[in-house]
Amino acid sequence: MSKTTKYLLVSLPTSITPSHHRDDALDAVSATVGSDNGSVAPFPIPEFKIGTLDALVQQADELAKLEAGCQAVVTKVSDALKNILDGDAAQIERAKVVNDKPVDQYLRTFAWNKVKYRADKSLKELIDLLQREAASIDNDIRSKYSQYNQVKNTLSSLQRKQTGNLSTKSLASVVDPRSLIRDSEYIESHLVAVPAQQVKEFLKTYETVAPMVVPRSATLVASDNDFTLYAVTTFKKHSAEFVHRAREHKWIPREFKYVEGGKEEERREVERVGGDERKLWGETLQLGRTAWSDAVMVWMHVLVLRVFVETVLRYGLPLDFVCTIIRTPNAKQADKAKHNMDEKYSYLAGNAFGRDKKGRVKRDDPHEMSAGGEGHAEYTAYVYYEFAFN
Repeated sequence: MSKTTKYLLVSLPTSITPSHHRDDALDAVSATVGSDNGSVAPFPIPEFKIGTLDALVQQADELAKLEAGCQAVVTKVSDALKNILDGDAAQIERAKVVNDKPVDQYLRTFAWNKVKYRADKSLKELIDLLQREAASIDNDIRSKYSQYNQVKNTLSSLQRKQTGNLSTKSLASVVDPRSLIRDSEYIESHLVAVPAQQVKEFLKTYETVAPMVVPRSATLVASDNDFTLYAVTTFKKHSAEFVHRAREHKWIPREFKYVEGGKEEERREVERVGGDERKLWGETLQLGRTAWSDAVMVWMHVLVLRVFVETVLRYGLPLDFVCTIIRTPNAKQADKAKHNMDEKYSYLAGNAFGRDKKGRVKRDDPHEMSAGGEGHAEYTAYVYYEFAFN
């Protein structure tokens, strides 16, 4: 499935052909679209229970909002899979199957799930059921993905403490506690990470940045490519001021508290959190695959209901229509396919579409024409929905 592939879901009355036969109508749509612009396949729509006109109008709005929500869930799951798999296109493609089928195959062989969504239920019941399922998928993936990210961030933080520079890394394996003044009533040692380019300035000025800094107390503890770590001794009553002044000079005070066995404990913590991260990665990937499949199926079933409701509102009863799915290779071909259908079937809109002197389709008021429901899509003379997968 190419990233540029676009799908057009179209419903037209069978009266577009003299025979009023669905097969002939399907052939007519295929000929109108043109083989260069896309492939046309039937898309079966069951006959659902039809309520009042007022109920249908309300349901059209509800379905428009629900479909937008379903599309958002599919996008959210897709983004989660991309992050989990580090953008590996091949792995992402393998993860994105719907009901154990590639997306394109699922769409071209689509069948309404009669067991899960019984067609003898009212439209309201079906809408409510699909809405609950979409919300459940959304909640599940959000919860698990958030849990995974929390552990991943914790692991990254721990790893930075092990491998970062002297301004951030753990000092448990760097500082010999015997070199620091501890348990004194009046003086104490401060560890300061000084940027490499500021070392000379630091050595010239550290004694005077605050009162009662012990002269010549700066002791080299460690250094790397970016920072040099010094221990500086001050009297306790001026320690806070020294730390404040150090920050003003862009020196980074480092907290250090000696803990017996601290180095080994940090290593064990990294191993433990690393194990948790690997376990959650597998769980999140598995849930992502399942959630993507389920979310796409819910989305397509909502689209089916949109097509059905809009078809009843557009063409009336008795129902006699053909629904097709058109697979276009890219946005340009999708636009051409739609243009061809607009030209051919503009008469279905009655007074909504007209033609200029050259026979080209024109709209009486293109600024006010918009399809019902959310999204303010451009008005078409027939039932038309366009979608793609990111």
